[in-house]
Amino acid sequence: MGGGGSSGGGDTKTEIRYAPYIEAHHQTFLNSIASAVASTINVSPFTGYVPIDYLSGFFGVGYALSSFPSLYDMYGKFMAGLDIDALYTQILEDSVNNPAINNLVSDHASELADDIIQNASPRLVTGLRDINSVVSSSFIVGKAMLETARIKALSKYDLSLRVTMLPVAESRWSAHLNWNKGVVMTYAEIMKLYFSCAMDLDNHNYSMVTKNTLWPFTVLDFQRAALGAMQGASNSKSDVAGASTTQKVIGGALTGAAAGAMAGAAYGSIGGYPGAIVGGVVGAVLGGASAFM
Repeated sequence: MGGGGSSGGGDTKTEIRYAPYIEAHHQTFLNSIASAVASTINVSPFTGYVPIDYLSGFFGVGYALSSFPSLYDMYGKFMAGLDIDALYTQILEDSVNNPAINNLVSDHASELADDIIQNASPRLVTGLRDINSVVSSSFIVGKAMLETARIKALSKYDLSLRVTMLPVAESRWSAHLNWNKGVVMTYAEIMKLYFSCAMDLDNHNYSMVTKNTLWPFTVLDFQRAALGAMQGASNSKSDVAGASTTQKVIGGALTGAAAGAMAGAAYGSIGGYPGAIVGGVVGAVLGGASAFM
């Protein structure tokens, strides 16, 4: 290191010099950097980046968010304008008087009629014939009793079927209400996902455009760091969109190591090792962990 002098009350100039072999190596290093800068400053790796089109992925080609009902519109259709009493009446009617129930009742009526024709009526005629009462009023009364029994059996079967559908109707009504609520909640989640994705991808797309625009300055920033290499360590900006994960980890670890070393030094020796070393190791671990948070 050499010093300059002052003359006649003029400005004082200080010149810092290094060993000749260090300056020679630095000059060679600068020449290499200059050559690399000249060959890469106009060749941005971000030039061919194609922005991600998230609209087509969400809605399809030619559609946007405004092409679909709003969240409030969906709420109004599925929840706000819903009459739960009218819905229950509709579902109960559909459950109790649906075609399947009517078909089962009709089939059972046919079975009862066939049973009367093939079994009950012949037994009645045979019994009356044995007592010589086929042409008496007893025959008419017996036939009427058979028909009454058939009607009662059919009515009981019909009633039992429709009563068993009451819990089914209530279950369907509850499921319908939950479905309406689920539709609105899912629609809200989809919209939330869309806005979150839109902001992330817009930020990513703009970041890539920014990187492409600032590429010459990024290259020159490395050359600036090379020019100042003789002045000691300094932060170098290597990512125009912000520090990378590695930089955050390294920065957190070094900051934690410095703080830990200061704290460890205050306690002197720890386990036979200088407190500054132990504190530095612990601080580095904690600082590195914090960089991931």
